[in-house]
Amino acid sequence: MTKWTTGQVSKQRDISVRTLRYYDQIGLLTPSDKDGNGRRHYSEEDLFTLEKITMLKSLSLPLDEIRQVMDKLSFRHILIAHHNHLQEQLAALQGSIENTTSLIHMIDLEGELSWDRVSHLIRTIQPKSRQWIDYFGEEESAFLQQALPSLSRGDSATQHYVSLLRRIEWCVRQSIPPESEEGCRIASELMKLSHETFGGDEELMDKFWEVRKRPAEETGLYPVSSEVLEFVERSIAAASQQGEE
Repeated sequence: MTKWTTGQVSKQRDISVRTLRYYDQIGLLTPSDKDGNGRRHYSEEDLFTLEKITMLKSLSLPLDEIRQVMDKLSFRHILIAHHNHLQEQLAALQGSIENTTSLIHMIDLEGELSWDRVSHLIRTIQPKSRQWIDYFGEEESAFLQQALPSLSRGDSATQHYVSLLRRIEWCVRQSIPPESEEGCRIASELMKLSHETFGGDEELMDKFWEVRKRPAEETGLYPVSSEVLEFVERSIAAASQQGEE
């Protein structure tokens, strides 16, 4: 039976090793095989589970809720939901193409455009607000509504972020290095919280971090000093290195 290492799965599925390790840590996807040297290997069944996770994430389902419904939904149910999601994206894209083509033809025929016409065409292609559960059938949606205690999120994550920010500011004032034991503890908590906030989406996390480093007056985000941002980057690098070792 074919087995795949964490590195092989990461490369083949374009998922970071850090994300795979996090899935293992929270019990979402644990490799089914471990050799004498402690290296973990994924089976074909594990890879099917990974595909289910990926498709449910595309529906904006948080990781905690994915873990709760993973074993209760068949691969077919998830494929149907993913198919419905893709069909909606395709319809929106086709509508956008048609309206853009119409605007081009209007310019060719009339030489200019009125804002009323542009505004009308733009409004007609605005995507509808949907929740992840809307992509499932009626029966599956009813089951999920019952299986999940709550689909709404409180503000505990925000409170946790504020608490971590205060601890980092204290470390900066006390000249405690980011590579210290306390710095690594903060980094570990921050990485876990970020995974939960962004649903394990590494690309989205990286994009947000790049925005986070821009001036507050440009982004509108809560202002954070350059010293705090540097502490975060250095502490995460140190914690990640410790984890690899």
